[in-house]
Amino acid sequence: MKMNKIFYLAVASMLTVSCADLDTAPQGSTVTADQKAEVAANDPSKVSASVTGITTMFSVYQKSFSAHHDFGHASMMLFLDSRGIDFVGLDIGYNWYNSGLSLTDRSLNAYGSYYAWVNYYNQIYAANAVVGQISAETDNSTLQFYLAQALCIRAFDYFNLIQQFQFTYKGNEDAPGVPIILETNATEAGVNGIARNTVGEVYTQIMSDLDLAIKLLTASKDARSDKRYVDLAVAYGLRARVNLVMQNWSAAAADAQAAIDKSDATPLSFEGAKKPGFIKMTENNWMWGIFISETDRVVTSAIVNWPSHMGSLNYGYASVGAWRMINPSLYDEISPSDARKGWFLDASAKSNNLSTQQQAYVTSNKIPAYAQVKFAPYKEELGTSTNANDIPLMRIEEMYLILAEAQAMGGNPSQGKATLEAFVKTYRDPNYTCDGSSDTEVQDAVWIQRRIELWGEGLSYFDLLRLRKGIDRASTKFASIDETLKNHNYRILDTVEGERAAIEAVKSGNGSVTGTDINYLIYQIPNEEIQANKLINEGDNNLGTPTLVPVPVN
Repeated sequence: MKMNKIFYLAVASMLTVSCADLDTAPQGSTVTADQKAEVAANDPSKVSASVTGITTMFSVYQKSFSAHHDFGHASMMLFLDSRGIDFVGLDIGYNWYNSGLSLTDRSLNAYGSYYAWVNYYNQIYAANAVVGQISAETDNSTLQFYLAQALCIRAFDYFNLIQQFQFTYKGNEDAPGVPIILETNATEAGVNGIARNTVGEVYTQIMSDLDLAIKLLTASKDARSDKRYVDLAVAYGLRARVNLVMQNWSAAAADAQAAIDKSDATPLSFEGAKKPGFIKMTENNWMWGIFISETDRVVTSAIVNWPSHMGSLNYGYASVGAWRMINPSLYDEISPSDARKGWFLDASAKSNNLSTQQQAYVTSNKIPAYAQVKFAPYKEELGTSTNANDIPLMRIEEMYLILAEAQAMGGNPSQGKATLEAFVKTYRDPNYTCDGSSDTEVQDAVWIQRRIELWGEGLSYFDLLRLRKGIDRASTKFASIDETLKNHNYRILDTVEGERAAIEAVKSGNGSVTGTDINYLIYQIPNEEIQANKLINEGDNNLGTPTLVPVPVN
């Protein structure tokens, strides 16, 4: 009997990262689920390796393909940023994210859709294995902590999946989302398949997991050993993100404020922001991150890792031509008095944030204009090939931006404006003033700040979706960086009219309709899943797309 593809791949992953102590009895026989639960209750430390195993999957080496962009969620961050308007990579052979740049990564036979599907479901199955071992009613502090870890990571994974495989929550609650596979139905899903749950159902599951995790972390007395694990502030931060997408404005504001209040993190200072950084999760402004060790396979590979594809100041794919640059239009939005202006080289390939030695390195290596110098090399060693930087998953600055937007959209734009101005003035630009006054004007002002502050951290594309901005490279200087980028000068407007035009174009087979096909914004379910899952067929998939033609550059 053929197993469902997501079940098959996830089981293979679990065999690698799950806790063997819970899977095998001393005599070598396999133990049952009830026996695992009993072992966990009697000795909570037995669950520890399983929980750590889930965290390692955030940056796992070539689990899905023998490809140089196969290293977990960190790779998905690059895929998604490459799909947007602010994160520019040249269309060359060394850019492993060309398919994201060209938006050809979204079809049912494309690597991007397959990788997103498999990557997150692998981690979901590992989380399910932990959830299935611990009672939600446990009063054991350590087990409460471990269960909360699995629940938060499972919620994080479903939150990523649902935003990639369907349009944003509001207005699409009844649209087909992704299959919900839990510890309770995993076997059935693997044998008989599982249909797509609705968007609303997926969000209900995400919120259920986060609500329980917050309850457990509130009760638990255990503290995390480092920031690869979730604490109460991170759980509130995750729920703030979800509430923001759902447009639960008052709840998003409350959760963002709770995350700020519960966290030990403090925003990076103005002076701290005036130099390359973002390399270790011990930095004061990090709430949650991907822990990387020098001995990890992604590091010893030298090039199959996030800093290789991102970093300007270290050795890797970026340094041999696949530079990561900011859209000049966004760069122009940054005030000269803003510390973040120096996170990027200017038109003359210079940055006020660089030391004399760093600027000399930039010049001698002919690093191009607008390349990022936000992210420092490991141990600040210029040109290093030891790419062991930790990777940010959540920073405290994001919580202030969520708070400002939620306050404004929740009926108090003046309060949201005040929150935004206080944050930016204190930590980034002492001369900043928010020009907006209405709720949507403040929201747009926050969006600009999110685009600058969180650049390169894998969140920008989801903002385009939830704010229904679409992809509009044609109204920016995106294509001005390099001649090849003119081929990707797209305008995809996320409007009702655009949606209707896209659907009609697909139905009629008219490939000449361009600039309106919003189906390019979300992934199709990969063909491997369609072939293996008897409850999802081709007719259940997201729509295909006509040929997307770039807008001519004037």
